[in-house]
Amino acid sequence: MQYYSLQNHQHRVSFREAVIRGLAPDKGLYFPVEIPRLEKDFIERIDEYDPQYIARKVIQPFIGADIPVQALTQIIRETLTFPFPLREVEDNVYALELFHGPTLAFKDVGARFMAGCLGYFRKEEEKPVTVLVATSGDTGGAVASGFYDVPGVEVVILYPSGKVSDLQEKQLTTLGRNIRALEIKGTFDDCQRLVKMAFLDEELQARRPLTSANSINVARWLPQMFYYFMAYRKVKQMKKDAVISVPSGNFGNICAGMMAAAMGLPVSHFIASTNVNDTVPRFLENGKYVATLSNAMDVADPSNFVRILQLFAQNDRALKASLTAYRFTDEQTVAAMEDVYARRRYLMDPHGAVGYLGLKKYMDSHPGYCGIFLETAHPVKFANTMPRSLREAIQAPERVMILDGLEKEAVLMDADYAKMREWLLQTSKAAVTADAK
Repeated sequence: MQYYSLQNHQHRVSFREAVIRGLAPDKGLYFPVEIPRLEKDFIERIDEYDPQYIARKVIQPFIGADIPVQALTQIIRETLTFPFPLREVEDNVYALELFHGPTLAFKDVGARFMAGCLGYFRKEEEKPVTVLVATSGDTGGAVASGFYDVPGVEVVILYPSGKVSDLQEKQLTTLGRNIRALEIKGTFDDCQRLVKMAFLDEELQARRPLTSANSINVARWLPQMFYYFMAYRKVKQMKKDAVISVPSGNFGNICAGMMAAAMGLPVSHFIASTNVNDTVPRFLENGKYVATLSNAMDVADPSNFVRILQLFAQNDRALKASLTAYRFTDEQTVAAMEDVYARRRYLMDPHGAVGYLGLKKYMDSHPGYCGIFLETAHPVKFANTMPRSLREAIQAPERVMILDGLEKEAVLMDADYAKMREWLLQTSKAAVTADAK
């Protein structure tokens, strides 16, 4: 399988190079040259197969010969070590729980899969690659856990000082070894700006090779398809058509779902449920999409939406037939969380609650479906911001309690690129080796 840059369709690379690069040289996102179609028999018999076989069947065409089947099977085995339960919340409404991994967030699957791929590609290399990532919380923990102790890979995570939860900070600052954290005196946007500047710094890249680890990387983005196939495997026996609502920010998760549908997975409709940051709902309303200069790196602008547009060949009408988007306020989100817990004793996290609201709104005018919304993180990750009426209902998993006794290790740093650049060069094994030669 080859991948081309969405900025320049003539620029093509292998899966291996797309993973190592993260972004194309022109800063475009990589997209597969062709979308494979799964056999009808596989879809019809999907409930007969185990999750690891399904995952390999889905992802292998996107990898081709770059990773042998035996190695790919091992990567999948090490990725899918936890379940994706489908919980009935109310009649015809189900929560797909994606928070049963090591860091209690949906990003565990993509981070672990990418770590396995990158580890395989770099195992024979003398020069390590550095995964450089900015986080507002969950991405950092998932990347730290997924890449922990992976040979040939160093990880540097930037996070805004005082602006992540205590649990999220512990998850990304307590592992040590090949995981390092920079606590930036600033905002998440400052962290993103510093990361972008590093990726644009050709001299730095020559001395310390960098790659991305958010959903712009194909190895983080594509394995998120697994969720949707596992969900369909469970609802197939209900003999109902499914609609799926995804709480959406950077649109990587829902884009993976729509890729699964393009491969042949029967999903009747997708709902993108957002908070008041409503770029995509506005696009679907008026057809106007405004990209920023930092599209591929700017979370405030959903970078993966360009992939969704490409999936539909820039055809707005076809896209609108498959995707509906809604926006919801914090007040609506809190009300939904309290209402569902009061009626059904099911505790949603704030993101899942937005997904639930979008699903309910769509099903109000499109009855008869089996509705699924994604619960993307465990409520304990938002213990300090959950409605006060629900905080006592949060049950912290044992692995969260263990973090309480660990000390964070992070370098406090101004939001200054020159200082970060100097630190990256001083701490890089690759740069030290290159300078010695």
